[in-house]
Amino acid sequence: MRVIVLGAGVVGVTTACYLAKKGFDVTVIDRADSVAAGASHGNGGQLSYSFTDALARPGMPGRLPGLMAGRDPAIRIRPPLNFALLRWGFDFLRQCSSKNFHDNTVSVLQLALQSSLLLQQLVSEFDIDFAFRAAGKLALLREPAEVHAAEKSVALKNRHGCNVRLLTISEATAVEPSLSAMRSGYVAAVYSRDDHVGDARMFARELAARLRMQYGVAFLLGHEATDLVRVGGRAAGVRLIDGEIAADAVVNCLGAWAPAFGGVPDNAIQPVRGYSVTLPPGKRVPAVSISDIEHRIVFSKLDEKLRIAGFADFVGFEEADDIYRIDRMLRLARIVAPDAADYAAVDRHEWGGFRPMTANSRPIVGATKIPGLYVNCGHGMLGWTLACASAFNIARQIS
Repeated sequence: MRVIVLGAGVVGVTTACYLAKKGFDVTVIDRADSVAAGASHGNGGQLSYSFTDALARPGMPGRLPGLMAGRDPAIRIRPPLNFALLRWGFDFLRQCSSKNFHDNTVSVLQLALQSSLLLQQLVSEFDIDFAFRAAGKLALLREPAEVHAAEKSVALKNRHGCNVRLLTISEATAVEPSLSAMRSGYVAAVYSRDDHVGDARMFARELAARLRMQYGVAFLLGHEATDLVRVGGRAAGVRLIDGEIAADAVVNCLGAWAPAFGGVPDNAIQPVRGYSVTLPPGKRVPAVSISDIEHRIVFSKLDEKLRIAGFADFVGFEEADDIYRIDRMLRLARIVAPDAADYAAVDRHEWGGFRPMTANSRPIVGATKIPGLYVNCGHGMLGWTLACASAFNIARQIS
């Protein structure tokens, strides 16, 4: 049975992996010239199995006027208004109840814990190098409201098999001494010992190379799939600009662009732009991965580099303000952690990418109304974290 996977990001490559392991003849197609050229290229590097809180939560509707007015420097909302966006927005507001927040957070948490086990199995099987490390994670809190919400979140996650603790800032500093060189004002932190770090781009490229050699997976890069080929109402391949490729099944792993190809409603996913900068480490680089909740900035040590990532911009597919937004993120990072990185270094890598966000923060994984067409997309800001589990599950469904 021949299966086409659309998208060579970390979700697409892991999907190809589990399909190939089940004996399918797999071809991966991507319009980019290289593997992991999009959202997987420079994400935060955190495998945040414990940090699965749904974006839609109680209290969020009351914050929207301030967000729309630009009062939060880490979130920018200037999307092009269209019917799909309005429907997504109404769906998002409906998810902001306490029950939906609980159900969505637990659902993604279970997927994340499954993904953690699966990734470790792949690491053992393929012996690939991607700066993988059991670093642990500290989510730093400044406001009493953040601490109150964290208490509930920690209790919820521990009930569902996740090992997290709420620490005082003194206890957190004992875990990560470099916090003493960071800005004051933190009052507590959520600590997850079992969270990891790893470079998603390195992982996807190394895994793709192994899949070519060991399973004969074909990667057709620099080719864009424009449409689905159907025979008798069933998916029978994809149409490219320069021809067609036949298949028995097609899996749409196109992330933020998944609705444009098909199988996903236009209002199911909104692109959310995020940014990262990879720099040489500074004098006090944290070994534990760090998330500053207030500023929505993360710090992840990947081998001998420090990656700083963050922000969530609802701007459609606009890229014009990347330089401004990256500069703003770095200015905040320098205030938060002045000694964590060499901020003046010329040797830096800057990135901006679109994360595919669903209204309920759950990825869309499964069969579509078109026989033979499947989707594995909508992972939001947790694509790297959830990739192995969603890929394993879609491959099991197809088989």
